[in-house]
Order: sequence, then C-alpha cells, then structure tokens
Amino acid sequence: MKPLFWVISAFFVVQTIFPLIRSSKWWIRVSDFPRLQIASALAVLLVGYLVLFGITDPWDVLYLVAVVPALCLQLFRIFPYTIGAPNQVMQASAHRPENRIRVLISNVLMENRNPIDLLQVVRDVRPDLLLVMETDDWWHQKLEALHSVFPYRIKRPQDNYYGMELFSKLELEANDVRFLLSDKIPSIRTGVRLPSDVWIDFYGIHPRPPDPDHDSEGRDAEILLVAKEMRQSKRAAIVAGDLNDVAWSHTTRLFQRMSGALDPRRGRGMFSTFHAGHILLRWPLDHVFHDNSFTLVELRRLPNIGSDHFPVLVELQYEPKAEAEQDAPDVVQADREEAKEMIEEGREAVD
Repeated sequence: MKPLFWVISAFFVVQTIFPLIRSSKWWIRVSDFPRLQIASALAVLLVGYLVLFGITDPWDVLYLVAVVPALCLQLFRIFPYTIGAPNQVMQASAHRPENRIRVLISNVLMENRNPIDLLQVVRDVRPDLLLVMETDDWWHQKLEALHSVFPYRIKRPQDNYYGMELFSKLELEANDVRFLLSDKIPSIRTGVRLPSDVWIDFYGIHPRPPDPDHDSEGRDAEILLVAKEMRQSKRAAIVAGDLNDVAWSHTTRLFQRMSGALDPRRGRGMFSTFHAGHILLRWPLDHVFHDNSFTLVELRRLPNIGSDHFPVLVELQYEPKAEAEQDAPDVVQADREEAKEMIEEGREAVD
C-alpha cells in the first residue's frame, strides 16, 4: 500500500514543480491550471498516509519532506484568490453612476447553438460592454438581436475559435479589431467614453492556449504586449477576455506587474469559469483586470449558457482618488527584461 501512495504522491509533486520551470512547453505550462485540484489531492494523500502508516521510519520522513512543501506551495499560490486573503481592489464607497461601467465577458463555445441563454443573461444583467468570444458566422447572425440595445459594435466572426465581438452602449473610439501576433487571432483595443465624458481604454483579448500543437509562447507574448500598452497608456484602462491562463500563473502575475493592473478577484474568490461542465475540473480562465483608478461595485460568475465557460460580470467605478489608496503591482528591471524576451520568443514562434 505504501508504494502506491508514493507513486501517486510523486506524480502530484512533479506537477507542483513543473510551473517553477521557466519553459513554454505546453506539457509544463498546463500544470499551472489545476492548482486547487493538485492541492486537494496532496492534502488527501497526506492525511491518508499519516492515518494509515504514521511516521515510523526514515522513508516516512522523506515522504513528508516531499509532500508537505508541495502542498504548501500550492496553497501559497491559490490563497490570494480565497476570501481569507486581503482584497486587492477596494469596494466602491460612493454611488457615482456617471463613472460606472458594467462589463460582461462570455466565451460562447463556437459549437454551442443555444444563443437564447446568453441573450437572456444580457437582458438580466444589462451590461454597458459585452465582449463575446468564439463567435463564428452563425453566432454573428444570432447576436444581431442585440443591435437595438448596443449601438456601438466591433465584430470579427471567425470559424477557428477566435472570433470576437464587442457590443457597447457607450461610445467607442475605434471600430475594428487588430492582430497583435497572428493574423488568425484578433484582439480589440478601443477607447470607451463613460457617461461622465471620461475616456478610458478597453482591451479585449483571447490568445491561443498551450496544447499539444502549440506551446505557450504566443499566448504569453500577446498577454505581455497588452501589458506594455496598458502601462504606457495615459488613460485608465480595463483588460478583459479569456486569457487561456490562470490568475496565479507566472505569466499572469508578470502581466500584472508589467501593466500595473489589479485583479478584483483577489480576496473575493476564484470565480472559476472553465470547465462549466465539470465541477471538479474548474479554474479561472476568464479575466477582467484594471488599473488602480477603478474600484469594484460588483463581481459575479453568471449561469451556464451552454458553453464550456461561464460568463463573468464586473461593474467598476472610475475613482481617480483611489490611486492613492490602491497600490499598483511593482515592476522591476528583471521583469522588463523577461517580458521582452518572452515577447520576442512569441513573435519567433508565430513566424
């Protein structure tokens, strides 16, 4: 029985070590995703081992030396996304509707042929901005029902799982998508005018995930290119989309330092959005980040719409005074150099 515990535990310890390796190989990077599941497995194995065998010889001590640090590292990474951690974003303290913006993001799953649930969610939560991903021509036609509600639109339907459409009740500055790395993967950058006449920047992204056909260079480069743009922008900014990366990964944490972006989930929960169909295999892939001039009004994971992703609603309030109370993540020269290298690797991989 002991050897079985050793083998299974060793597998999860190795999965814990993989994210520490600075490699873009897909089979290493995917170990970033199931940290909660790995931590749960390690905890169960550890308790089971102690109950069944206790600590009676040096091999038992060695087991603890391997498993306990791995469990602690997993808990360390996911703790900021629990309700026991401090909030990174303050709750809005005043009611300023003219400075508020409601953002709904939804990866609809291209093969999903049930637009009714998404349309109902949109009617229920009444977003100012709706970012929809994985839209093909079929979805493009079905979403025309929203034209009467959203007078401003940016659309790029595609049949390769990377179609993207932005619907807005607020005036938009740009009206077309762009391609940061690949002509197959669109993204959006546009100005959005709040009811108070303040212009902010909005970025919508959906990079390619690491998988057996693609390592993570392209995904990482696209995320970090947006981080650089956000840091250089003179406007308040919001970044939203299915990043195909988890909140606690090295790349996403580097993104936050490079961009100065805050994560409203921190201290409030994981808000895991994928996979909607598997309750035990979920992690946060859909994100809304923003700079420190916004405070949080509302954050919700919304009901299943038939996709493999849950939609997410975030309402933010623009409060320039909050910058003095909300510290943006610090960036150091080593971060800049690493981001530059990762962007170059991503461009080479796409070429």
